[in-house]
Amino acid sequence: MKNFQIYKFILIPAVLFSLQSCFVARDYTPPEVVKEEFYRTDNISRDSLNMANVSWREMFTDPILISYIEEGLQSNMDIRIALQQMAASEAYVKQGKAGYLPTLSLNGTVNHQSLSKNSQFSTTSDGNQTQYEATGNLSWEADIWGKIRSNDRAFQASYLQTAAAHQAVKTELISALASSYYQLLALDEQQRITEETIVTRESSLETTKALKEAGSVTEVGVKQTEAQLYRAQAVLIDIKNEIRLLENSFSILLGYAPRQIDRTNMGNQVIAVPLNTGLPSELLRNRPDVIAAEYHLVNAFELTNVARSSFYPTLRLTAAGGFRSLDIAELFNANSLFANLIASVAQPLINGRQIRTQYEVSQAQQEIALIDFERSLLIASREVSDAMYNYEAAVEKIGVKTKEFDAYGLATSYSEELLNNGMVNYLEVLTARENTLNSQLELVNARFNKLNSIVELYRALGGGWR
Repeated sequence: MKNFQIYKFILIPAVLFSLQSCFVARDYTPPEVVKEEFYRTDNISRDSLNMANVSWREMFTDPILISYIEEGLQSNMDIRIALQQMAASEAYVKQGKAGYLPTLSLNGTVNHQSLSKNSQFSTTSDGNQTQYEATGNLSWEADIWGKIRSNDRAFQASYLQTAAAHQAVKTELISALASSYYQLLALDEQQRITEETIVTRESSLETTKALKEAGSVTEVGVKQTEAQLYRAQAVLIDIKNEIRLLENSFSILLGYAPRQIDRTNMGNQVIAVPLNTGLPSELLRNRPDVIAAEYHLVNAFELTNVARSSFYPTLRLTAAGGFRSLDIAELFNANSLFANLIASVAQPLINGRQIRTQYEVSQAQQEIALIDFERSLLIASREVSDAMYNYEAAVEKIGVKTKEFDAYGLATSYSEELLNNGMVNYLEVLTARENTLNSQLELVNARFNKLNSIVELYRALGGGWR
C-alpha cells in the first residue's frame, strides 16, 4: 500500500510532463508583411546598398553640427527618459528569469493562547500556552505548459521594444538637430540677402529722390521706392524673429535653456553619401520604430501563450520546515525540528469566465499589435517615398529657381538702365526689384529643402542610431 502511494505521487507529475508536448507554448513566427512595391519612386535606385547603414558621423560633415549631435545624445530629455524606460524593462527581464526558480520565505512566529482549563488541549494549570516557531517555506511551480517561459520571453520582448524605442528617439533627435541646423543656415543666408537688399534700396531711394529733383520721376515713384525699403525691413524683422525662435527650439533639443547657437554657413554644407535606399525588407532591421512595433507584437504573442496555459493544470511542489517549541530555550533543538512536503495539482473549472476572458482579450491585443506593426511599415514606406520625391523636386526646383533669379536680376538691371534714360515706367523697376528678392529667398529655401530631404530620407530608412 505504501509503495502504491509512492507510485501515485510519481505518476501524476509524469503524466503531466508527457502531456507537455501536446500543449507546449507556441513559438513566434514573424509575419510576412513586406512587399517589394513598398517604395514608390522614379529616379533613385533600389539595391542592396543602404544609406541607413552609414554612421551619422560620416553622413554629416559640419564639425559644429557633429558637436551638437554629440551634445544632444548626452543631454536631450527624451533620450534620458528612454534610458530610464530601458532600465525599468531590464528589471522586468530579471524578474522573468527568476520565474524558473523556487520561491523561499523565512518566518518567525510567536503564538500565545489562553485555553479553557477544562479543555482537552490545555497542558498547563492556568490554561496559557505559548508556542515559538522559526520556519522556512519553499515553493516551486513546474513549467509544464511553457507559462513561465512565455512570460520570460514577453519580458525580454518588452525590453527589446524599449531598446528599439531608445534607438528611434536617437534617430528622431539627430534628424531634428540636423534639420534645424540647416534651417538656421538658410535663415542666415536669407538675412544676409535681405540686409544687402536693404542697403541697395536705401541707395535706390536716394537715387529716386535725385531723379525727382531732375524731373525724371514723380513723388509717387519716391514713395513706392520708400515703401519697398520698408517692406524689405519688415522681411528682415520676420527672419530675425524666426532665427531666435528656432535657436530656442534647438537649445531645448540639446537639453538646455534657450541660448545663441553657433554655426557655419550654408555654402559649406556637403552631403556626399550616395542616396541608396536598399531593399524594403531592410526596414525591418534598420527602422527602430518598426523594430519596436514587432517586439510589441512578440510581447503580445507570448502573453497569449501565458493566457492559453491558464486553461491547464498547475503542478506545484511546496516544502516547509523549521523549528517549533513551547520553550524558546529549546527552539533550536533537534527535537524541535519538523518538515512537510506537498505536491498539488490544480485544474481550474468554473471561475466566472476569467480565464476565457483573459485569453480572448490577449488574442485581440495580439491582433492589434499585428495591425500596428503593419501600419508602422506602411508609414515607414510612405516616409521613404515622400523623402525621395521631395529630394527630386528640390533638385529640379533649384535649377528652375536659379534660372528665374538670373532672369529677374537681368530684368532689374535692364529696367533701371532704361529708367535712367526715361524709356520705362518706374513701376516696372519696382516690380523687377521685388521679384528679384523673392526669387533669391525662394532659391535659398529650395537649397534648404534639398538638404532637409536628404536628412528625412536618412531618418525614414532608419539611419542615425548606429
